Amino acid sequence: MNSPAITIEALLVLDAIEHRGSYAAAAEQLNKVPSALSYIVQKLEEQLNVTIFQRQGRRAVLTPAGKHLLHEGRKMLHAMNSLSEQTQTIANGWEPKIRIACDAIMDINPIFDSIQGFLLEHENIEIDISEEVMNGTWEALVNDQVDLVIGAPAPVPNQKGIRAIKIASMNSVLLIGNAHKLVNELLSVGQPIQPSELARFRNVVVHDSSQHEIPWTINMIEGSQQFYVSTITQKIAAIKAGIGIGYLPQDLIQTYIDSGEMLVLDTLIKPAEQDLLMAWKIANKGKGLSKLVKFLS
Repeated sequence: MNSPAITIEALLVLDAIEHRGSYAAAAEQLNKVPSALSYIVQKLEEQLNVTIFQRQGRRAVLTPAGKHLLHEGRKMLHAMNSLSEQTQTIANGWEPKIRIACDAIMDINPIFDSIQGFLLEHENIEIDISEEVMNGTWEALVNDQVDLVIGAPAPVPNQKGIRAIKIASMNSVLLIGNAHKLVNELLSVGQPIQPSELARFRNVVVHDSSQHEIPWTINMIEGSQQFYVSTITQKIAAIKAGIGIGYLPQDLIQTYIDSGEMLVLDTLIKPAEQDLLMAWKIANKGKGLSKLVKFLS
């Protein structure tokens, strides 16, 4: 197998010449003599059968073919640098990538603020965020699809080697949009609403994202027709549009309550407070995960 014409050394030479504008300046940067750089460029041009640089006065300017070569070559140089850094990172016990599943019920803004603080100290660690719902959040962790879950609902799955800590409590309220055709009828009751009254209204429900485990259902309205959505954003939009009623964390939708777009229904039976957890597998000893957990706690 023939050696590739394009080498890392050649790309570094092209990058330096283009950046400094001349062979002499690039040679000074690379601690080489100009003739060595000329030889490398000439050899590359011969092997590729293209002209890479052309003279404009004292400056060496890239041809269109040379621009393309250097543009793509810089991607390779960046990838090589990243590979070197990741290899050293792994050798020192730091993982190159952390995969996180956030439950849809969580406000993502403070989570991203904490992650940003972590990345300021560990910029070479890649973060991969996904969104799950209820049992799907736990399933992602159990099946090693993610390294960390944030906002997973209690309880913790049994006998799975999982470490979990409580990060928040969720208080849900039953909401109706001010666009709902029966909003005035419900609000005119003047006392807590009976469960039998709620059954007349369509219930907006977010699908559990679990693929293999038994899906969870919480705060369902018995006897009510269901309207299923995939995300919390869709649930909020459906309730605002008057499609149905549904439970949501009060902290998450307080803005809509304050604006009057959503109204809280006073129910006879109140939903129980729900613990939200952050969890990871005990077997995961990565230094990055351990440090990130501290930022998020």
